[in-house]
Amino acid sequence: MSTPAPTPAPQGHPQRWLILGVICLAQLTVLLDNTVLNVAIPSLTEELGAATSDIQWMINAYSLVQSGLLLTAGSAADRYGRKKLLIAGLVLFGIGSLVAGLAQTTGQLIAARAGMGVGGALLLTTTLAVAMQIFAPEEQPKAIGIWSAVNALGFAAGPLVGGFMLGHFWWGAIFLINLPVAALGLVAVIALVPESKNPQGDRPDLLGALLSTIGMTALVYAIISGPEHGWTSGLVPATATVAVVVLAAFAHWESRIPYPMLDPHFFRDRRFTGAVAGAVLITFGMGGALFLLTQHLQFVLGYGALEAGLRTAPLALVVVALNFSGLSAKWTAKLGMPASIALGMVLMSGGLVSIATMASGGYAGTLLGLVLIGVGCAIANPAMAHAIMSAIPPAKAGVGAGINGTLAEFGTGLGVAVLGAVLNSRFAALISVAAASLPAALASVDTAGEKAKIMEAFSSGLETSLLVGAVAVLLGGLVAAGLLRRAERGDVEFAVAH
Repeated sequence: MSTPAPTPAPQGHPQRWLILGVICLAQLTVLLDNTVLNVAIPSLTEELGAATSDIQWMINAYSLVQSGLLLTAGSAADRYGRKKLLIAGLVLFGIGSLVAGLAQTTGQLIAARAGMGVGGALLLTTTLAVAMQIFAPEEQPKAIGIWSAVNALGFAAGPLVGGFMLGHFWWGAIFLINLPVAALGLVAVIALVPESKNPQGDRPDLLGALLSTIGMTALVYAIISGPEHGWTSGLVPATATVAVVVLAAFAHWESRIPYPMLDPHFFRDRRFTGAVAGAVLITFGMGGALFLLTQHLQFVLGYGALEAGLRTAPLALVVVALNFSGLSAKWTAKLGMPASIALGMVLMSGGLVSIATMASGGYAGTLLGLVLIGVGCAIANPAMAHAIMSAIPPAKAGVGAGINGTLAEFGTGLGVAVLGAVLNSRFAALISVAAASLPAALASVDTAGEKAKIMEAFSSGLETSLLVGAVAVLLGGLVAAGLLRRAERGDVEFAVAH
């Protein structure tokens, strides 16, 4: 029987930076596949004869399975070994990519994407957990900053990589490109990454894993389906009800058993609750706003998909530059975690306001907003992830990474749904024709004047929804900073008293 690896020395693992590079490469492939498929929709429609519902399932199968399994994957990694699950994730992701690249029918592609989602869930949770294990506490903020920068890079590079591949190869190549990366990552993980697991060896919480997977999958499905099918259609309320009931049962079960997958005591820690509240609101505002921004660039400013992707790249480039250089980690160390999160989210909120109020005048206001958001993301996101991970015992690092990933998925999905609904309701109130979307509204009128009014209405709806997102991000920063400040004050008072 193998014994768990000893806790790393205070200076961390001797090859920690090389290992971080390996796990970030694995992370990048997973993140690219969250967005890379969007640019292939015309090709898939033409070559596979995919209907709109098929396209939606090709995109959603990946995110649904991935988000539903994050918590369970993190818990399994803690129990059975983070290296083992990282290897399993790379293998599953590689096999899913191969099947997707060679798929001949829409059903095969949807099934392959679901399989890739299982591998993606394992990779997303184990990469962050391993990073926390191999770095000493003083280096963890910089390591998490680099890990967060890779997240931003994946978001920005997905449409660009997809657009380039489709320009030179057939649509299956956007999946087959994952194979050499997964193979390289597999060899490097086997050779370099140390094994680590929960030394207590808690009994597996099988019912908790089942309830959390069903509940989160149902919740994310309801959020994704709401804008498409209508919030009052039979399917969406039914799925949302299932999610609420199952997640309530999950919370009740976790509070009663001696070996919970998600320990309810975590929520008594103000540091943890502050970071959780902030993480949901930050991803709500940012995920929804960036989804709307791509519509603005394409529908209002008239850019193509690839051009729009290039024009959102400055956000990711700023995040990468500040985190890879270590500047954001230095600022966080100097300011402290609460002030860093507050500053980062104020900057992000200001960036959204800039886009909302100046974007209609051209790209300059959008560029300023993207740079402000990038600086804010570079400071706030790593600090928030570190706050969540440091509030959880090291033995539960996989669960912590699962919570972090689940919050990001939940907040982003909710932001897209709610801010999209704000845009649509404002747009519908300002136009004189009955239409469900901007292209439909433009097609229903003939004169240039009427089309200009419809574009103005869409811009107005976009501005309103971006401002709602800005308020959500600002509120998230204030809530998180306040709770973290109180937690730090409580820690000091406890230390003085004892």
